[in-house]
Amino acid sequence: MDVHGRDLRYFVAVAEELHFTRAAERLFVSQPALSKQIRMLERTLGTPLFERDRRSVTLTRAGAVLLPYAQRGLAEWQAGRDAVEAVKAAQQAGLLIGMSTSPGRGGLLPAIRSRVTAEHPEALLTVRQFSWDDSTAGLADGTSDVAFVWLPLPEPERYRWTVVAQEPRLVALPETHRLARRAAVDFADLFDEPFLALPKSAGPLRDYWLATDARDGREPVIGTEVSSSEETYEALVGGQGVCLLARGNAPLLVRGGVVTREVLGLSPSRLAVACRVEDDRLPVHAYLRAAAGVAGL
Repeated sequence: MDVHGRDLRYFVAVAEELHFTRAAERLFVSQPALSKQIRMLERTLGTPLFERDRRSVTLTRAGAVLLPYAQRGLAEWQAGRDAVEAVKAAQQAGLLIGMSTSPGRGGLLPAIRSRVTAEHPEALLTVRQFSWDDSTAGLADGTSDVAFVWLPLPEPERYRWTVVAQEPRLVALPETHRLARRAAVDFADLFDEPFLALPKSAGPLRDYWLATDARDGREPVIGTEVSSSEETYEALVGGQGVCLLARGNAPLLVRGGVVTREVLGLSPSRLAVACRVEDDRLPVHAYLRAAAGVAGL
């Protein structure tokens, strides 16, 4: 025995109005069509649902028993439809891509974009630059949907990511620095140098770019804090310290008065595309898959 949603809507409308004409108007159908549908439902169920006479319409005992179930069923169906519409809207919504440094690196960003839009042509991808104060590039507070980030991330259990580049860490120096004439620098030779540091809000990434794990327990000397490539460049040429950076970011700083040199004894840096673990929208998944594909993973 199959009862359609339309049958339940018609039954509930008549049961709540207790008037066929008003129920028909509410449903935007003709009264004869509504009466016919109610009779068909009664035949399907094998029992009358309404007592009718010229002056009134009342529920039978069977109709009264059925009504709350029909109302709940319609409410659940509407809730289900609303949930589906919410998922559809989320899947079609644009993605805000956060970054705190240009991904550059051989066209990484446009290559990922082309793969995502090929799979989801409706997706609108917007890029936003974030300060170095936020090492998650907007992921932590939900401002961005996916982000290019340097590992390690704070609270890593909140995120999933795919690494898109591994690059040696270089040291940026004023061109007049005593170590600038070397082709490569042992990190031990930098222990006593003042370093430019990320803000403390950058969390573990601050320690990473200070290479605290490679200092044999020595505390780094902090020359000043920096929150952008421009601040870093000005601090370098001003002699306020040296800093570590990924090889792919060297073009941001190698201008007049600054040079970079390879650093021996440090692990490579890792650039990743990340999202929040609970974000299961299809374009987000597509962006991470595209990032892995472009990186050759």
